Amino acid sequence: MKVVETDIKVRYQETDQMGVVYHANYLVWFEIGRTAFFEELGFQYHEMEKEEIVAPVLDADIQFKTPVRYGEKAIVRTWIHEYDGLKVVYAYEILNGSGEISVTGKTTHVCVKKDTFKPVSTRKKFPDLHQAYLEAKGDE
Repeated sequence: MKVVETDIKVRYQETDQMGVVYHANYLVWFEIGRTAFFEELGFQYHEMEKEEIVAPVLDADIQFKTPVRYGEKAIVRTWIHEYDGLKVVYAYEILNGSGEISVTGKTTHVCVKKDTFKPVSTRKKFPDLHQAYLEAKGDE
């Protein structure tokens, strides 16, 4: 199973009055990790978008365990939890500056046509990406 780690420097504007990262920012960090994972596989989202295909978030699940604070360096660990040729579920762990797991979560995505949001089979439309997902998940 392929895991990609992405460093995040916690910025002041990402925190609340207590100096703790505001909860919605973890979803932004998930996206940063997901984009880094996708690029690590050798692909670019903007190339997919040129073909009028997007991959919206269908579901997000997040658990908060311990805070990440201003001034810390966080690490987003990203991997593929589930993939079936159409739907991909990314999993995440965010570690705080002490290396503790602060946040875990998953996001579910399906490639769709940009204008209609009709689902598109990754297996058929992007066979190289399909193969890369299988290899990253450890299925091939």
